[in-house]
Amino acid sequence: MRTAVIGAGNMGEALIASLIAAGETPANIAVCEKRADRAAELVSRYGISIAEIADSVSDADAVLLVVKPQDMAVVLAEVGTAINPAAVVVSFAAGKKIDFISTNLSKENSIIRVMPNTATMVGAGMAAISLGKGVTSNQREFVTGFLAKSGQVVEVAEELQDAVTATSGSGPAYFFAFAEAMVTGAQELGLSAEVATQLTVQTLIGAAKLLAESGKSATELRENVTSPNGTTAAALATFNEGELANLVAKSMKAARDRSIELA
Repeated sequence: MRTAVIGAGNMGEALIASLIAAGETPANIAVCEKRADRAAELVSRYGISIAEIADSVSDADAVLLVVKPQDMAVVLAEVGTAINPAAVVVSFAAGKKIDFISTNLSKENSIIRVMPNTATMVGAGMAAISLGKGVTSNQREFVTGFLAKSGQVVEVAEELQDAVTATSGSGPAYFFAFAEAMVTGAQELGLSAEVATQLTVQTLIGAAKLLAESGKSATELRENVTSPNGTTAAALATFNEGELANLVAKSMKAARDRSIELA
């Protein structure tokens, strides 16, 4: 597959690495990046090529759009002037619907919409894909194949993409915010910043590993570690008093609603 990657920030680089890990030849990957020094860095690191948008998409089998939502319309207009009509267009822009991409592209190319998250950059990402009309089985397998090299992939109906954004797309930030609060709380109990951070990070890593590998639900694991009238029960009672579940649900709804506004 000849692939054009438009946008070479951290996510763009993670996708380039995933493409290569999936067996794609670096020489068949062209990056389009307005920052010359950044493009040169990626060429040196991965052995890929640099190209202008029009040149890269004219013979590409896949065009990966890894740009900010507010830049998408301008980029699509430029892509549409030269794109190979057989290429699949893969969008990683939050909130931008397949209809928006198709309309601004002004072409009949097949489109796949992807909502990744930042853990893609460390090979532990979560991506949800939605297929537009005309996507072939080979195109689907190509996209799911390279995304699987940087984490896990699920397929959802496009109308659920805003819910995905609120769950896994924005989810890492919720986790980081909770970690921040735990570190601060530990310091207030007298622990140093270094020890508080180490305790918090490893505890969260271990808990996530248990949840992923034990075969038990989050509810079961929580119950297993909560002795009646014990220390954990006291902490969880405080969470309940603060209506943690309602706060999380309200926050996720706010993220979902903002994703809809960005469409």
